[in-house]
Amino acid sequence: MSGLIRVPRTILVFVLTLTFAPALIAQPAAPASEAIVLHAAHLLDVERGALVSPGEVLVRGNRIAEAGQSVTHPAGAKVIDLGESTLMPGLIDAHVHLFLHPGDEDLQTVVESVPQRTILAEIAAREDLMAGFTAERDMGTEGAGSADSAIRSAIDAGLIPGPRMRISGNAISILGGHEDAIRFNPAEHISSNATYANSASELVTVIRQQLKEGADFIKIYQTGHDSFINGKFTTPYQFTRAELEVAVAETTRMNTHIGVHATAEPGTLYAAQAGVASIDHADQLAPETMRIMREKQIYAVPTFAISEYFAAHAGTPASTERQRATLAFHAAEFRKQLAAGVPMAVGSDVGPFPHGTQAREFELMVQYGMSPVDVLRASLINGARLLGWENEIGQLKPNFYADIIAVRGNPLADISTLKHVSFVMKNGVVYSK
Repeated sequence: MSGLIRVPRTILVFVLTLTFAPALIAQPAAPASEAIVLHAAHLLDVERGALVSPGEVLVRGNRIAEAGQSVTHPAGAKVIDLGESTLMPGLIDAHVHLFLHPGDEDLQTVVESVPQRTILAEIAAREDLMAGFTAERDMGTEGAGSADSAIRSAIDAGLIPGPRMRISGNAISILGGHEDAIRFNPAEHISSNATYANSASELVTVIRQQLKEGADFIKIYQTGHDSFINGKFTTPYQFTRAELEVAVAETTRMNTHIGVHATAEPGTLYAAQAGVASIDHADQLAPETMRIMREKQIYAVPTFAISEYFAAHAGTPASTERQRATLAFHAAEFRKQLAAGVPMAVGSDVGPFPHGTQAREFELMVQYGMSPVDVLRASLINGARLLGWENEIGQLKPNFYADIIAVRGNPLADISTLKHVSFVMKNGVVYSK
């Protein structure tokens, strides 16, 4: 795929977006008095890990009123018959990057302006929604500052289609750390794709600034460049346990939390000890780290799909081999984490690979050791908890938001059905059928 998106193409995309905006938005939110009945061959009960057959959902406005084998059919209700499909909650991706697209990640953040990247993020949000992802956690704009708050607000206002979003603004890193343009000529003073914080006090200052600019939670880069040294997976940590504890205390004061990019020890241990909400990537976790994560219910978010994509699109044979070795190592460690009872959430790291294709993450988690029902629970139940919407999304229950999709087949038997979403409703609005 091409590394850069040229400006003329972006201008064309912008014009097309303006021209066809009504079609993209689909339809206004259903009024509170309007009732919709969804009928299908099956309905997924996530908690029980079973299909209900047949399956129906009664939607009033933007909420689910009833769900089960049969529901009330109010006079005048619109009935949508989805045939042999399975109704299920909208998917949740706990690790996305709306402001990235396939290509050279470092260069696109230098060459493309923030307005240009915001337009592309709007398109990415629509692609994810139409693939059945009705809620997502954006893990950093990679140098676009708080522009993701504009995307979230536009989605919430119904101006553009997209998932429910929890956003983190710019991620936080150290000088010379992860995402700090270290491959470029230092004399050019290329900006970091993250915001600098080099001490506990600076972490607090940056956290306060991110929250002021609209962040829902905080993303911190806790480990740096990954490598195998003498056969051992190795990465330097960026913040000490004490520094992270200060950061966690500050976010707790503000009733929010921290998700960290952390791939190996001791950075993962420091993050777990400090009490972060999630450890994303989590290629390698020591027994003590896994014990703490199980005890504190800190989620691991494996992000296999991005590793698979990088391995398939590496520039050289040596890079391909290195990416494949890392993926195989992570898969083996993932099985240890499952055996140790580490809680999991589903996050794909989509952005560097095409938006709307991230259901591949579900397949890989099953391939590497999880059962389909446990992967579904990791996405829908654990994902809802991680995003702070555990009583509103992730299940087909009365009073939950009407975020509902339909797939052909049985996802409990074949997780790949999630790649073939035939119907999307979010907040009671039908976007695809």
